[in-house]
Amino acid sequence: MHNTRLMVSTGQHFNSAHEVLQHIGARMVEEGICHASYPAALLAREATYPTGIALEGHAVAIPHCEAQHAIEPAIYLIRPEKAVKFQQADDDEQVAAELIIALVVTHPQQQITLLRTLFSQLQQPECIESLLSAPAGALAACFNQRLYAPAA
Repeated sequence: MHNTRLMVSTGQHFNSAHEVLQHIGARMVEEGICHASYPAALLAREATYPTGIALEGHAVAIPHCEAQHAIEPAIYLIRPEKAVKFQQADDDEQVAAELIIALVVTHPQQQITLLRTLFSQLQQPECIESLLSAPAGALAACFNQRLYAPAA
C-alpha cells in the first residue's frame, strides 16, 4: 500500500456526488492511473453500492470500483469547498460528505484491506477532525500518518 500514489484536492466546488465522481473518473484517466473504462465503472458501482459513511459528527464517501479498471494504485483525497451529498452505504438516507477518499487498487484483496484500515481509522473522531482541519498543504502527510501509523 505504501507505493500507492496519493493525490489531494481541496476547496473545489461540486453540486452533486455525480459531479464529484465524474471529476474523479476524468482525473484518474488523465493521470494514467486508470483505464478509459474507469469513469463509467465508478459511476455504476456508486449507483449500485453507495459509499457514503456517517461518522460521529461527520460524513465521508469512499468511492471505488473493481481492480480491473486500474493501471496503478492510488488514493485521491478531496476536501470539497462544502459538503457533498452522497447516498449512505447502509441506508436509504444521504450523508453530507466533508471528505471524499477515492480508492484505486490493482488487486481486490488490497481493496478489502485498505477499506478496513480506513474505516477503522475514520471511526476515531480525532482522525477525521485532523483530516478536515489540516492545512491543504499538509493533508497528504496527515492522511499518510493516520493511515500507515501502527495500530494503537
